[in-house]
Amino acid sequence: MGKLVINSFKEFEAYIGKELGVSDCLTITQERINLFADATLDHQWIHVDVERAKKESPYGTTIAHGYLNLSIIPYLWAQIIEVNNIKLLVNYGIEKLKFNQPVLAGSEVRLRARLNSLMDLRGVAKAEVQAALEIKDNKKPALDATLVFLYHFA
Repeated sequence: MGKLVINSFKEFEAYIGKELGVSDCLTITQERINLFADATLDHQWIHVDVERAKKESPYGTTIAHGYLNLSIIPYLWAQIIEVNNIKLLVNYGIEKLKFNQPVLAGSEVRLRARLNSLMDLRGVAKAEVQAALEIKDNKKPALDATLVFLYHFA
């Protein structure tokens, strides 16, 4: 399935209650984890010390930061949907966020999204999207959340 292209509020409305799509897989490398640790100043050993994680971690390897998993959502979201004829897109919030499963270094993840609701707030479309960050070969997603976006249509 290709990227969903939306050109108006009316087109968007037709997807309420439906799956919007699934992104490509992205590999969470140790390098990406280390760069995130540097950017956020969170160098907890479970994320960055490969040798110690092999010996002491219950996972036998390092794991991605939960917030790293959350931070890649905009990149993956852009693979699922393209909304045209907007002046502005605002990430308005995240509701009911649950980190369900650790993402081991080297794992592949992808985003699955479903449009829960769409409201017209005087010309601004408030979209509530059920999102799951799936881990390849794992039944339980890394995270589940309701993403809230504001699309200011032109």
